[in-house]
Amino acid sequence: MKITRLSLWHVPLTSHATYYMSDGKTCDTVETVVIAIDTDQGLTGWGEVCPIPHYLPAYARGVAPALTELAPVLIGADPVGPEALMARCESWLQGHVYAKSALDMALWDLTGRVAGLPLSALLGGQRSARLPLYHSITCIAPDDMADIAAEAQGAGITQFQVKLGASGDWQTDVDRLVQVRDRVGPGPLVYGDWNCGATSLDATRVGRAVRDLDIMLEQPCARIDDCARVRAATGLPMKLDETAHDTASLLQGHALGCMDAVAIKLSKFGGLSAARRARDLCLHLGARMCIEDSWGSDITTAALLHLGAATDPGRVLNVCDLSGYVSPRLAPDGPTRHDGHIAPPQGAGLGITPDRSALGTPALILD
Repeated sequence: MKITRLSLWHVPLTSHATYYMSDGKTCDTVETVVIAIDTDQGLTGWGEVCPIPHYLPAYARGVAPALTELAPVLIGADPVGPEALMARCESWLQGHVYAKSALDMALWDLTGRVAGLPLSALLGGQRSARLPLYHSITCIAPDDMADIAAEAQGAGITQFQVKLGASGDWQTDVDRLVQVRDRVGPGPLVYGDWNCGATSLDATRVGRAVRDLDIMLEQPCARIDDCARVRAATGLPMKLDETAHDTASLLQGHALGCMDAVAIKLSKFGGLSAARRARDLCLHLGARMCIEDSWGSDITTAALLHLGAATDPGRVLNVCDLSGYVSPRLAPDGPTRHDGHIAPPQGAGLGITPDRSALGTPALILD
């Protein structure tokens, strides 16, 4: 089997609500990048990456140049066995992991389709029939955030990510956590996420104000050692996200004692291949994992669900139904949430069929 064509689309995805985060970050309409790898055997593999502005060193319009640079390595190559071809790509073009994540995903999709197996079977074997979801709550007025949490809880959600820092004062962040915690009652997981936007001082003040509640903190600061100081000063469990993106950062977070949980995001690590290696390291280190991606629709959602389903259920804190947050849907047969959970697709490869007509005219074709 040989790769004959690479196609790329830019698709705007509109969130069901504007997400306000710390440091003026917002997520409303964001451009996702979809790629298709066609082969001489008539099979197609699909990949997606959707960088959120100001979130990670990633740029949606940087994917096409990276793919163009890699075309000489890819066209005519055998796509089966993603890691071998991705190693050649890394030698040809170092870095640009976010662009390579979509490529790696498409190669895994093709490998699964050739094998006639869902990706979960190739990533370790399906261990969960359905996976728990969390709901991310935009950083607005505390009482409105509590209302959003209550609505999501009514739909079966038991894990709530409370965005913090958008108003710039730590007292309002305390109120946000207190009101959401009170509204959902004891038992559900509530955690406050600054997306790197807090100083260790402000995050510590918030954490100490709520440390008698059942609260977890997420990525308050832009450095792992600062997050560790907050963890030590507050005694509250800590989830790492943005700063945990490779083997070295995972080992540092574990060594500093601030990685009770960690976000394994496909585009942050560089695709399914790298995310699977990160998953296996976290199994060894003992961290709970949120297996997800930065943003996206049905394609990246399907990919992360396969990795989540192939992971020890006791170590999967949650996954994310990204396609449930945005429109349009890119695959009519994409998975949907039910009662606070979501099931991985069961077909070969990713197990979904993106609608080319919904994607429109490709922005790039390489053959």
